Amino acid sequence: MPELTLVDGSGVRRDLPAKLTWQVIVCTVIAACGGLMFGYDIGISGGVTGMDMFLEKFFPEVYVKKHQAKANNYCKFNSQLLQLFTSSLYLAAIVACFIGSICCKKRGRKPTMQIASVFFLVGAILNAAALNIGMLIAGRLCLGAGIGFGNQAVPLFISEIAPARYRGGLNLCFQLLITIGILTANVINYATSKLHPYGWRISLGGAACPALLLLLGSLMIVETPTSLIERGKNEEGLYTLKKIRGVDNVDKEYEEISHAVEFSRQIRHPFKNLWKQSGRPQLVCGALIQIFQQFTGISVVMLYAPVLFQTMGLGENASLMSAIMTNTVKPIGTAFAIVVVDRFGRRALLIEAAIQMFISLGAIGVILAVHLHSTNVVAKHYAVLVIVLVCVFLAGFAWSWGPLGWLIPSEIFPIETRSAGFSVAVIMNFVFTFLVAQTFLTMLCHMRAGTFFLYCAMLAVMCLFAKYFLPETKGIPIDEMVERVWKQHWFWKRYYKDHDTGKGGLEIQDKPKENTIA
Repeated sequence: MPELTLVDGSGVRRDLPAKLTWQVIVCTVIAACGGLMFGYDIGISGGVTGMDMFLEKFFPEVYVKKHQAKANNYCKFNSQLLQLFTSSLYLAAIVACFIGSICCKKRGRKPTMQIASVFFLVGAILNAAALNIGMLIAGRLCLGAGIGFGNQAVPLFISEIAPARYRGGLNLCFQLLITIGILTANVINYATSKLHPYGWRISLGGAACPALLLLLGSLMIVETPTSLIERGKNEEGLYTLKKIRGVDNVDKEYEEISHAVEFSRQIRHPFKNLWKQSGRPQLVCGALIQIFQQFTGISVVMLYAPVLFQTMGLGENASLMSAIMTNTVKPIGTAFAIVVVDRFGRRALLIEAAIQMFISLGAIGVILAVHLHSTNVVAKHYAVLVIVLVCVFLAGFAWSWGPLGWLIPSEIFPIETRSAGFSVAVIMNFVFTFLVAQTFLTMLCHMRAGTFFLYCAMLAVMCLFAKYFLPETKGIPIDEMVERVWKQHWFWKRYYKDHDTGKGGLEIQDKPKENTIA
C-alpha cells in the first residue's frame, strides 16, 4: 500500500478542498432530528411525572404523598417505580447502542437512523395509548431503543459528511435539536397539563412527530462516503464525496478515506482492539467525557426540573412554566457554541463552563440547605433566585459539556474502531444517565441539598480533566487525529512509543501489524 501524505515539500500542510454545500447543511439538519427525538423525550418525561392526572393513574402512592400537608419536601416524589418510568428508557438504549454500532458498520449510518425513527414511533404510540404501567414501560423501552440507534448513528453521520473546518459547528446541530426538543416538550407539557384527564397522553404521543420527521427526511439524504467505501461501494462513495464537497478535486480526501478503510479491514475485532495500548487514549477520553456529561448534574436538572420546582413550593403550572423559562436558555447557549466552537476550540469551552456550573450548582445547594426544610415553603424570592441559577447552569452546559460530550467522541476514533469506540462512549452515557435517573429522587430524599454539592465535586474533577488530559481537536481532519493530536499530547503520546500504529492521518504503512490500531 503506498504511503499517503498530505504535506507539501516545505512541510506545510495543505487543506483538503471543500465547500460548505447545501447538501451537507440539509443532511445535517435532517440527521439532527435524531437529537429532536432525544430532547423531546427528556423534556416530556420530566413534565409528565409532575402532572397530577398522570400520577393519579399510574403512581397513586406518589400522588397521595405529594398532596399530604406534612409530606417531607425532599421525599414527596421518592418512588422506585416512578424513577423506573424515567430510567427504563436508558436500559433499552444501552443494548440498542451496541447493536446500532454493528448496524452502522454493516448496513450504514442512514439505515441505522431509519431504524431509530421506527422504534421511537412505536414507543410514542404505546405510551400515548398506555392503559397500565406495563404498557407504559414497554413504550419507554421502545423509545430507548430508538434513542440508542439514533445517538449512535447521527453524530458519526454528521462528523463524516462535514468538512474539517466546519465539523464542530455542524455536529453541534445535534445538540441544538436536543435543546429545541426539550423546550418544545416543556411548552407542550404546560399546555396539556390543563387538559384533564388525557393531557399526558397528548404529551407522550407527541414524540411521534420528531420520529416521523427523521423517518421521512432520511429518505432524502445521502449516505456518508466513508460508510459507502467501507462497504465496497467505491464509485458511489466517490460520487457522493464530490456531491457533498461541491468540488471535483476530491482525490486527496478520497485517497485518505480509502487508505483508512483499507487499514480498518485488517481489524477483525474492533471492540477487542479498543483495549490495546494504542487505542486506550481515545477510549478513555471518549468514555470519560460522556460519563462526566452526566455528572455535571444535568440529568437531575432536566429530568426532574418541574419536580424540583414543586419541591420548593411552586404549584404544578408554575413549575412547568419555570421549566419552560429555564430551557429557553439551552438553545441559545447551543447556538452560541455552534458559532464559537471552531474558533476557540473545545477545551476552552469545557473549562470555562465547568467553573460556571460549579458556582451555580453550589449556590443552589446552599439555598436549599439553608432555606428548604422538611415541611416549609421557600420564600418566593429564593425560588426565583434558584430559577436564575438554573438558567446560568444550563447556559454553561449548553455551550460546553452538552454538545461537546457528543462531538468529541464522534471525531477522535480512527475509522477501524470508530463505530465500536463511539458506541462504548454512548453506552457509558446511557449507563450513567440510568444510574442518575434511577437514584436522584432517592438521593434527594436522603442527602437533601448535599446531592448538589456531590455534583459540584465532580465538576471540579471535570475541569482538571479538560485542562490536563483532553487534547484539542479543533480543525483536525477526522482521519488524522492520531498523528496530529494523540502522538503530540504530553500524556497520551507514551501509549504510542512502542507501537507501530500502521496508520495515522498523514501516513499509511504498507503492512500494518496484525490487530494493532491507531
